Amino acid sequence: MVDIKVNLSGIELDNPIIPASGTFGFGQEFAELYDINILGAAAFKGTTVEPRFGNPLPRVAECTAGVLNAVGLQNPGLDAVINEEIPNLAKIFHKPLIANISGFSIEDYVKCAEAMDKVKEVSIIEANISCPNVKKGGMAFGVSPEAAEEVTKAVKAVTKKPVYIKLSPNVTDIVSIAKACEQAGADGLSLINTLLGMRIDVKTRKPIMANTMGGFSGPAVFPVAIRMVYQVTQAVDIPVIGMGGVRNTLDVLEMIMAGATAVQIGAANLVDPFICKEIIEALPARMEEYGIESLDEIRGCVGPMKIDVE
Repeated sequence: MVDIKVNLSGIELDNPIIPASGTFGFGQEFAELYDINILGAAAFKGTTVEPRFGNPLPRVAECTAGVLNAVGLQNPGLDAVINEEIPNLAKIFHKPLIANISGFSIEDYVKCAEAMDKVKEVSIIEANISCPNVKKGGMAFGVSPEAAEEVTKAVKAVTKKPVYIKLSPNVTDIVSIAKACEQAGADGLSLINTLLGMRIDVKTRKPIMANTMGGFSGPAVFPVAIRMVYQVTQAVDIPVIGMGGVRNTLDVLEMIMAGATAVQIGAANLVDPFICKEIIEALPARMEEYGIESLDEIRGCVGPMKIDVE
């Protein structure tokens, strides 16, 4: 019998599969399709202090081997998530919950983290630092080591729960940012978030999405995600949740071989709402096929990079 259990900062998961924030909502729609307690954990919709309607329509565009979205962090706001959404989700889901929080200032992150720290159903706080810092000209927190370190320290100061920082791939050196988060006390990292992309309607000669640009996700970003997870896990000693274009059991095994401890499924949920269930059910047989007895034995098995890539 193979072992598909994993451990995130002392929290044991029955399996490594986690639906990514933004693609799982608050679980209600998926619970109508299957018993979501098969999941290892769940990351619910990104939460901001104030309610957000999100960006204007259209805010989704299909791409070759992927999708663009500029949803704009649509959510009912911190109070509604804590008082309504989480209690409702807790009635149907009895596994660890990952609270994804976002903000446009350090104060926003602190307020969200402080509130989630008091929610017993929340096991891990995942801070999305791809948001623009409105107090510093709109540059995302996650594009510099200094800003990433600042928000990590601020969040860690107000919670005793494990804090995972969700990193943006839209940077020159993701390793330096990952190391800054680790130095600031992060318990783990989540990567990658979406790549920045754009589509143009040739007939109208205008951007397809009202927001002009959006986050690109799906199978096309998988090699980038693997590369970044590999680079980061070679450089830090904290666990990494890998994501980005994962859509089957082989992708999951590859992500873990790159160094990830657990794996989030994002865009694939939008194509096939049963994908997480199917991967979890098929994973043991796939491991047996490749002679893998436990996920621990293959984690980071690729080893250190032997040559520099210019």
